[in-house]
Amino acid sequence: MPMLILGIESTCDETAAAVVADGVRVLSSTITSQVQLHEKFRGVVPEIASRAHIENILPVINQALESAHCRLQEIDAFAIAHRPGLIGSLLVGVTAAKTLAWTCAKPLIAVDHVHAHLYSVNLQPADDQQTSLVEPASPPALPAVGLVVSGGHTALYHLKSWTDVTLIGSTIDDAVGEAYDKVAAILGLSYPGGPIIDQLAQQGDPNAIRFPRSLLGRNSLDFSFSGLKTSVLYHVRGHKGRQRDASSLSQQEINNVAASFQSACIDVIIKKLLRARKQVGARSIVIGGGVSANRGLRSALAGLDIPVHLPAPAYCTDNAAMTAGLGYLLHNLGQHAALDLDAIPFSQFAAP
Repeated sequence: MPMLILGIESTCDETAAAVVADGVRVLSSTITSQVQLHEKFRGVVPEIASRAHIENILPVINQALESAHCRLQEIDAFAIAHRPGLIGSLLVGVTAAKTLAWTCAKPLIAVDHVHAHLYSVNLQPADDQQTSLVEPASPPALPAVGLVVSGGHTALYHLKSWTDVTLIGSTIDDAVGEAYDKVAAILGLSYPGGPIIDQLAQQGDPNAIRFPRSLLGRNSLDFSFSGLKTSVLYHVRGHKGRQRDASSLSQQEINNVAASFQSACIDVIIKKLLRARKQVGARSIVIGGGVSANRGLRSALAGLDIPVHLPAPAYCTDNAAMTAGLGYLLHNLGQHAALDLDAIPFSQFAAP
C-alpha cells in the first residue's frame, strides 16, 4: 500500500491541501486563491488573508480528500508548512494540521515552505489523472544548485541531498517576484504583475533599453533588484523635472520596457546560477517558486549545458503537494513534530 501524506499550505494568500502518495505521486492538489481580495491593494493584506484562510481551510481539505478518492482515516501523516510566512495565515494551517493529527492519532510533520519549493521538481500527477503536466524524465543528480524565485524569496542553495540544504546566496533587497509586481505598478498594469510582464515581454524588444544588471562583485551569489526597479521608474516617469507616467507610453513602448526589464532579471539569475554551479561543483540545477513558471526564464535555462529541473507549472506557485511530498521524506526519517508546534514567520533556509 502506498504511504499517503496530506499536506496543508497557508503561508500567504493561497489556502491549499493535497494528498501525495510515496512522496511523488500527486493524487489531489486543491488551491483556493485570494488574488481578487488583495488585487485592489496591489499586495497581500495580512488581516484579510488570515480571515479568508479560516473560511477556506476546511472546504479545501475536504476537496483534496474527495479528489484523491480517500478517507481521512487512510491518511498516514499530516504535513504542514509552518514556516516562513504571514503569522496569521500560518496559524490557521498549523491549527488545522495539529487538530487533524491529534484526532486521527497520526504523525504531524513540520515543513519549511522554501525547502518544499525546491522539492517540487519531484512531483508528478497520478497515472489516472487527466492532466497536461509532464512527468520528470529523471530525478536531479546531486549535488545540485537550488534556486527559489518567488514574490518573497530569491535565494541560492547547495543541495547535497533533499534533506541537506545550505543557503549560499540571497537577495539583499527586493525578491525578484516583488520587483515584477512593482514594475507592473509603475507601468499601470494589474496585480499580480509577474505573469503580465512575462506576457508583454514576448511582444517587446529585450534590447530596447539597457537596464542595469547588479552582480554585487565577482564572486557574490547574492541578488539585488532594487536598483533595476528604480531604473525602470526613472525611464517611465522621467527625472530632473521631467514628470510623466505610463499613460504617455505606447503599447509597444510598454512591451519594450517589460521585455528589457525581464531580460535584465534573467541575465542576473543565469549568471548567479553559473557562479554557484562552479563554486559547489553541481551536477544539476533545481528551481522552484512562482517565478520558475516564467517563460523567458525557462527559455534561457534551456540553453544551459547542465541539466535543469523545473516544477510542472501547477506546482510552481504555492501549493500543498510540495509540502506533502517533502513531508514524506521527513516522515521516513522519523522527523515528526509535537502538538505544540509553532507557526514561525521566517525560514530556516533563509538569511537572518
